[in-house]
Amino acid sequence: MNRLGRKDNETLIEMSLATDDNIAVLTKFKPSRSAGEDSNGPLCETISNTESELPSNSEINKRHQSKDSVFFRDGVRRIDFVLSYLDDPNKEEEKKAERRREFEKNLQKAGLELETEDKKESEDGKTYFVKIHAPWEVLITYAEVLNIKAPIKENDIPPTVENPLDCMLGPFRLPEKVMHPEPDYFTAPFSKSRQELYLIDNENTFFSPSRRNRIVYYILTRCPYGTEEGKKKFGIKRLLSNGTYTAAYPLHDCQYWKKANDPNCDNERYTLYMEWARFLRFYKEQPLDLIRKYYGEKIGIYFAWLGFYTEMLFFAAVVGLICFLYGLFTMDENMSSTEICAPAIGGEIIMCPLCDEKCEYWKLNTTCESSKYSHLFDNVATLFFAIFMGIWVTLFLEFWKRRQARLKYEWDLVDFEEEQQQLQLRPEYEAKCTRKKKNPVTQEMEPYLPLTSQAVRFCISGTTVLFWISLIIASMIAVIVYRLAVYAAFASIMENTQTLQPISGLLTPQLATSVTASCLNFVIIMILNFLYEKIAVWITDMEIPRTHLEYENRLTMKMFLFQFVNYYSSCFYVAFFKGKFVGYPGTYTYMFSRWRNEECDPAGCLIELTTQLTIVMAGKQIWGNIQEAIVPWIWNWWGRRKARCNPENLYSRWEQDHDLQSFGALGLFYEYLEMVIQFGFITLFVASFPLAPLLALMNNILEIRVDSWKLTTQFRRPVAAKAHSIGVWQEILNGMAILSVVTNAFIVAFTSDMIPRLVYYYAYFTNEDSPMSGYINNSLSVFQVSDFLEGKRPENNPENFLTCRYRDYRYPPGHEKKYLHTMQFWHILAAKMAFIIIMEHIVFIVKFFVAWMIPDVPAEVKARIKREKFLTQKILHEYELNKLKQKLCECKTSENMEKEVIATEGKVELSQAM
Repeated sequence: MNRLGRKDNETLIEMSLATDDNIAVLTKFKPSRSAGEDSNGPLCETISNTESELPSNSEINKRHQSKDSVFFRDGVRRIDFVLSYLDDPNKEEEKKAERRREFEKNLQKAGLELETEDKKESEDGKTYFVKIHAPWEVLITYAEVLNIKAPIKENDIPPTVENPLDCMLGPFRLPEKVMHPEPDYFTAPFSKSRQELYLIDNENTFFSPSRRNRIVYYILTRCPYGTEEGKKKFGIKRLLSNGTYTAAYPLHDCQYWKKANDPNCDNERYTLYMEWARFLRFYKEQPLDLIRKYYGEKIGIYFAWLGFYTEMLFFAAVVGLICFLYGLFTMDENMSSTEICAPAIGGEIIMCPLCDEKCEYWKLNTTCESSKYSHLFDNVATLFFAIFMGIWVTLFLEFWKRRQARLKYEWDLVDFEEEQQQLQLRPEYEAKCTRKKKNPVTQEMEPYLPLTSQAVRFCISGTTVLFWISLIIASMIAVIVYRLAVYAAFASIMENTQTLQPISGLLTPQLATSVTASCLNFVIIMILNFLYEKIAVWITDMEIPRTHLEYENRLTMKMFLFQFVNYYSSCFYVAFFKGKFVGYPGTYTYMFSRWRNEECDPAGCLIELTTQLTIVMAGKQIWGNIQEAIVPWIWNWWGRRKARCNPENLYSRWEQDHDLQSFGALGLFYEYLEMVIQFGFITLFVASFPLAPLLALMNNILEIRVDSWKLTTQFRRPVAAKAHSIGVWQEILNGMAILSVVTNAFIVAFTSDMIPRLVYYYAYFTNEDSPMSGYINNSLSVFQVSDFLEGKRPENNPENFLTCRYRDYRYPPGHEKKYLHTMQFWHILAAKMAFIIIMEHIVFIVKFFVAWMIPDVPAEVKARIKREKFLTQKILHEYELNKLKQKLCECKTSENMEKEVIATEGKVELSQAM
């Protein structure tokens, strides 16, 4: 970070190094020296408290403040941030009071202005509120430190040509004032020394409230408050964690359900609620520019991504619905379910018992209904939809890159590098790392964590993550054991209970086991998820990441890895393991030598995968919306129940916001995580459930409004933050897109019955007029009942069946290769492997070709970026040239000044030529 220059009558700030523990902290604001003073004197001097220059509280006429007041008592200075603390006398209170005194004293030395509301003025009579205002000098100083861009000229680039279809989209549009609350400007990084360059009409409104609270929060996180245990302590985060302050937050600008009485209030919160956060506006576009202005770019880019993802889901949902309808309309034409339901075929086929000893023989036509429903998802359209989704996910990711590039241009993020913003080390890193070394880039001394300490911390972290992943796998095995243990019970109950006979065709033992196991698995997932969230934050804190970007990336990878295993492991089991290692009657495979492995339904395992996916996906979405909307509302209602009985003037704006829920530094992280897990459901296993994109679409339409509603009405205003992309989530989505091609190819090949049916249709059919007739009989092998081992043979065989059938391709009794796999089995296996290779190559080729064909940045945006850079550079050069000409007029005899003017003119000419 470059040190700011100094000139006469200029206020400046210094970012220096603390001498006690070598932690970079904020020092004081200093007045510049007069011309007669020694310019080489010490830069750090103590100045008088800024409040001494302001009217005292007794001099200010305390006006009656409305509930929507966002100003100090003088009605002029805007409240940019609020700190609160409780009057709670105990042993620690004296120490906390000392920390607060030192912290607030240092904030005033840094140039901030404070005003405290006594606890007598608060609604509960216990809470103090410290209101913070950043004056102009602080704002312009830190605007330069944070490289904030400011307007220098109104954008005169002609807008893009309107789409002729825009007239059809009129009902979905919002008013222009809501969509574009500010004019479009050419911008340049702010500089204190060139203030006259910028379009500063009003110092009070030049920096938006979101930028003001971002600047104040930057100061709060780096302001020291004393030395404890030999180490310098600093930062509002530490003061919040140790209870010195109870909350720190910027204010909303008004109540969400009505406009403020103050004419100076923009009422942006009210506008967002009326035009965006109400569910009845679900069909309207999102006011992204207003969201960005009020909440900052980081939250704005999330809602832009979520909205774009929802738009793209519409196309996937339509195609998925068509595939589902195809299965519905062809259900009666399905030869497999027709043969299963036929009394002369399915009614005559006796199946082997579903468990040892206790279970009885059963007829194939008892699975008639489930075989019909299986055809809804296991048909030719499944293959088409799996290939379509492989291409759709590529189009989604590529078009999002283009949309993201357009937002970067419109939101002045083209030159913004996240690494630049993250050059400032995390305060926690600076506090815990006492050793220092020279940074090879900045050539400045900065703290570092020794390699040995890093290795130990990473080992502990990796071991913890592996332990929790092992815990998930163990829980999944426990669910599998549950399935195996209750399977026999369900089979016995359903066969011997007369009251269940009417629904026995619909609710088979396999389906009953699958539904109950899926519900149990969902409960376990939610419990483990809740516990691991705490562990993931703890081990990430223990690693002491260097920057905020590193911290978020590490936490993201840990949480995603855990959630991936937690949510998808049961689906992977049903898709790729269930029914694949069963054995055959007389030689079944057992888990732990006790429980017989599960078999798939005669109609296939795909319907069970669909059941598993539906329960976990729908359950997660329902539970997520309850957590996001209902829980915060209940907490806020409980916190505000007393305030509703008080007069309006006793329940001020800062108290209203104090009673809301805190969004938290990781609030947006959990929103991304929720949507990325959903993205996995609709891509990794979509071949088994074409309606998954439709469910996701309906959820996301609700999700956008729930997220906007809770952010606008139930949460305190988050601190504004910048971001030019969705970050590491983009790479995670790319990885899942590639993996989805593989998983869907394996689902079509090994989980569905498509390949066996195709092999029979082309190579093993027996009736040319109806090639699929006889498929069910062909897919079931014969077992001789007398070959059952002792202890495995069914106890009851009242009809003295001599043979039974089971799902496999094996030679019958009496054959020289008795119970060995037939040649058809190997043909089917070869066809499955060939299908996987062919499908993967086709989809990957199309994916990479589409990705290559679609540029990440639209040509129009590239041209506008170049044009804006050129014009901005020209404006800056002309400004510098005019300044030099003025100086030249003052110093006409200066030959060096003339040369400098000539050089600057040359730069302008070169810029124009370029």
